[in-house]
Amino acid sequence: MKSPRIALLLLLLGVAHISALAEENVLSEQERQEGWQLLFDGKTTKGWMSPKEKPLDQSHVQNGSLNPHPCDYMLVHEKVWENYQLALDFKISPKCNSGVFIRTFPLTPRPGKDVGFNGIEVAIDDTSSAGFHDTGAIYDLVKPKRNAMKSVGQWNHLVITSDRNLLEIELNGQKVNRIDFDEWPEPNKRADGTAHKFDVAYKSHPRKGYFGLQDHGSDCWYQNIKILPRP
Repeated sequence: MKSPRIALLLLLLGVAHISALAEENVLSEQERQEGWQLLFDGKTTKGWMSPKEKPLDQSHVQNGSLNPHPCDYMLVHEKVWENYQLALDFKISPKCNSGVFIRTFPLTPRPGKDVGFNGIEVAIDDTSSAGFHDTGAIYDLVKPKRNAMKSVGQWNHLVITSDRNLLEIELNGQKVNRIDFDEWPEPNKRADGTAHKFDVAYKSHPRKGYFGLQDHGSDCWYQNIKILPRP
C-alpha cells in the first residue's frame, strides 16, 4: 500500500501530465499579445484543405496532431500568407519522407508537374546527413548547415521565417539554413551556378502563397502550428 505522501506525489504528477497535454495546440498569453495565430486546433481539420481545395477527412487528426498521410500530395492551409514566421512541432516515423511547403502559388499544377513545383519545400526526412534532400534543406536548392533533427519518434520544433527575398530555417533552436532569392535569377541553377531540378527562376517566384504539410508515403505528425504575420 502506498504511503499518503507517495500517493499525493503520484496524483500531482498525473495532474501535471494532463496539464502539459492540455497545453498543446493553444496560444500562450504572450503569443496572443505578440500577434501569433493558431492554425490547428488539435481536434479538427478546420482551416485545412486538399490542393484541389476540397475538405479533408477527419482521419488526418490523430492524437492532437495532423498527419498528412495519406492525402493528395499535401494538406494545405486555406489562406495565402506573405511575410511571416511559421512555427510548428513535428514527429516522424521510420523511413519518413515529408516536408513543409511554403510560397505555394497557385495551387493549380502546371502541365506535367506536381503542385510542389509551385512552392518551396523545407525537407523533413528520416536521415542523419545534411544534403540537399535531408531535414532542414531547402529542397534541392540549399543544404542545411547541419542535420539538427532528433531521433525518430521524438518531437522537433521548426521555425520558418519568410520575409520578402529571404527565407530562414531554424530547427530545434539551431539556425540551419538561409536563402536570398534575389541571388537566384536563372531556372535550374543555384546561386553558385550548379544545377537543380526546378525550372523556376526563384528571384521571380511568388513571395506569398499557401503552405502545406507534405505526404510522400510515410506517417508524419504535426502540432502546435502557429503563424506570426510580419509587416
